Amino acid sequence: MIIWINGSFGAGKTTLSERLRSLLPDSMLFDPEELGYAACALVPPAPSGDFQDLPLWRSLTLHAILEVRRLYHATLIIPMTLVNPAYLTEILGGLAGHGEQVAHIYLDLDEEVLRDRITAQVLDQNNPGNDEKVRQWRLAQVDRCLAAKNLMPAGTTFLNSGTTDPDSLAAQVCALATG
Repeated sequence: MIIWINGSFGAGKTTLSERLRSLLPDSMLFDPEELGYAACALVPPAPSGDFQDLPLWRSLTLHAILEVRRLYHATLIIPMTLVNPAYLTEILGGLAGHGEQVAHIYLDLDEEVLRDRITAQVLDQNNPGNDEKVRQWRLAQVDRCLAAKNLMPAGTTFLNSGTTDPDSLAAQVCALATG
């Protein structure tokens, strides 16, 4: 089983993933962002500046997930914002095409709550300049990410992370994954 936790930056993907990890024995966290850093070190950057726009990142992500599943047979928990419909089809469809069962969860919440969370987060306590740069980038993505809710593929489970606490969300996702 693969549990892909999707949603806006600041929606609670990491917190939910950590709760799930403690509830699901033999599960593993898989962070495709690390592959993004690797892809950026290998090839010229995408004109957009977003590593998700690199075909190499999408290919690495798909194939790395398949290899981790093949070698470890663990439930993978993947906290990753992925809102481009074509990229969702490429990666999630690719996983399904290889026989993988994917629970795709989209964390939804009110825009004001999301913006407040992002503003309050300390993302890089050792580098306040970088912290502010990342915060501004995340804030600039809010509209795009929230609008993507309407573009999620069939079968996506929508959960409200603005009104539901992380433990309750984790229980709901566990029920989906084990039921």
